[in-house]
Amino acid sequence: GWADTDREPPAELVDAVRAAHTAGARVVSLCTGAFVLGAAGLLDGRRATTHWGHTRKLARRHPAATVDPDVLYVDNGDVLTSAGKAAAMDLCLHLVRLDHGSATANRIARRLVVPPHRDGGQAQFITTPVPAPGGHPLSDLFPWVLERLDQPLTVEDLARRAGMSSRHLTRHFKHLTGTTPLQWLHAQRIRHAQELLETTDAGVDTVAAAAGMGTATTLRRHFQRSVGVPPDTYRRTFRS
Repeated sequence: GWADTDREPPAELVDAVRAAHTAGARVVSLCTGAFVLGAAGLLDGRRATTHWGHTRKLARRHPAATVDPDVLYVDNGDVLTSAGKAAAMDLCLHLVRLDHGSATANRIARRLVVPPHRDGGQAQFITTPVPAPGGHPLSDLFPWVLERLDQPLTVEDLARRAGMSSRHLTRHFKHLTGTTPLQWLHAQRIRHAQELLETTDAGVDTVAAAAGMGTATTLRRHFQRSVGVPPDTYRRTFRS
């Protein structure tokens, strides 16, 4: 692992990791330890991951790597990376399974009181925050949209509410959220569906309607694509 992602790892650590890999060692990073592997050049040309809160920073610092923010871990054979600390456990159990078989990995998982394998990736744990109110041209638009997620909304509807052209609206959205109005709206619908699945007993049809997805079939398709697991699996995982 590596605690401080704001500074480069010490040269002696980077050199030691690089030398171990050159000598044939399998190199594994846990959580933000991926920054050490990146500094050693071991992520160049490879797919990698880290905790979702640091994936953008890892991608900026090491553009030759393909950083995947959605998965729990990535196995490149001799270079492996994991997401957050719990995902590090998933990766370690994966290594045990590879080296010693499923029976051994399952015994260890039972002793640790963790599942031997988790469905989905870390996308189901990523939040989609709304920019803080005030100080920007869309500060009144965001709460207005969030109160109407069950209604059909278009870019033109949002632009009309904000009192600007669709092109101008898109420019502000890109600056504030890093995405387009429709992509942001879709993410908020998924987020609202997650909240309802976590906090209510409403059926999937009801959740779909409240989130503006129309039907349970549509919700299941988009939810699986965005979160990595079906709504029913998500509810079982996150209900207290």
